[in-house]
Amino acid sequence: MMKPIEEYLNPTIVNLPPSGIRRFFDLVANTKGVISLGVGEPDFITPWHIREACFYGLERGYTMYTSNFGTPELRKEIAKYAAKRYHVEYEPLSEILITVGASEAVDLAMRAMLRPGEEVLVPEPSYVSYAPTVTMAGGVPVGVPTYVKDDFQLTVEALEQKVTSNTKMLVLCYPNNPTGAIMTRPELEAIARFAEKHDLLVLADEIYAELTYEGSHVSFPSIAGMKDRTILINGFSKSHAMTGWRVGYVCGNKEFVAQMTKIHQYTMLCAPIMGQMAALEALRNGEAEKERMVDQYDQRRRFVVGRFNEMGLTCFNPRGAFYAFPSISVTGLSSDAFCEKLLAEEKVAVVPGTAFGQSGEGFIRVSYASSLANLTAAMDKMEAFVERCQKRQAS
Repeated sequence: MMKPIEEYLNPTIVNLPPSGIRRFFDLVANTKGVISLGVGEPDFITPWHIREACFYGLERGYTMYTSNFGTPELRKEIAKYAAKRYHVEYEPLSEILITVGASEAVDLAMRAMLRPGEEVLVPEPSYVSYAPTVTMAGGVPVGVPTYVKDDFQLTVEALEQKVTSNTKMLVLCYPNNPTGAIMTRPELEAIARFAEKHDLLVLADEIYAELTYEGSHVSFPSIAGMKDRTILINGFSKSHAMTGWRVGYVCGNKEFVAQMTKIHQYTMLCAPIMGQMAALEALRNGEAEKERMVDQYDQRRRFVVGRFNEMGLTCFNPRGAFYAFPSISVTGLSSDAFCEKLLAEEKVAVVPGTAFGQSGEGFIRVSYASSLANLTAAMDKMEAFVERCQKRQAS
């Protein structure tokens, strides 16, 4: 006779809460005619020349495994790109690993670096996967709040309040999901000195680096003394509209990359060769299409932020990524209640700020990776909803 099912399960996983984004979109799945501004995915189709590179590869019979590290050609192209655009030099055959999306890279970094009980400083609000991957690796995530008064930038003062002798790593995620915040070189230099002071590793997730609208992106390993201390993560999903291709990469100290590759080879083996060939084409010939998409996002960004401010939902000016993070405090609703009522009453789907940590309470995340027609319709519906909320409060 079997024991109760829960006795067969890993309690660490059982106690891990499901993604706040996915919980909410279970509600969306049961509602017809929804305008969804929730998913962090470009609305553009992968440019034709990138898809065509995959087709040609298939025609030539490229359907086999690659090296665990990924194809040498792609790693060399990534090294060239990092050196030219972000002024960081990596040895392509030993310091770069191709992963199944940037998300796998985050998981590999946590599992390869953390010992049981070691702490990781995770800025909040931030991407939903950081804290769970720390937990699954046996570490302890420690949230570090950021605030709209600081433009959602991470400060040394906030970090000093959370760091302990057991802290091993700091996560940096700029441009930030969900806030759209960026950090300048002087601000990052202050974080670098903090990392040196406390001898911390830094996981720099720069998946939105190419979606920077004001100023220019500063890659953290380009800061003096940070290259060997930093595990740099990036990919092609956001910059080249390649979410479904699942191609990401890690750059870092060859010893770090070697240990991450061990886990990768026993679990994923390698990223799909077809996706790697498409990524190679994206790096070699994708600049013009990428810039065209970024220009479109920028136009949408200005439109959405302007509309939120006009309707009374004060909105921080996002300088990167493709999200707006307006305050909904004037409605008197919690983040979850706002999103659920907006979906029920107006059939517009956005994500509660609490999906990205408790620091997100009082905010919602809105993706502007959608057509201007959809954004206009959604903003009109949200404005009507906000007006009703305020009338209810007043009555």
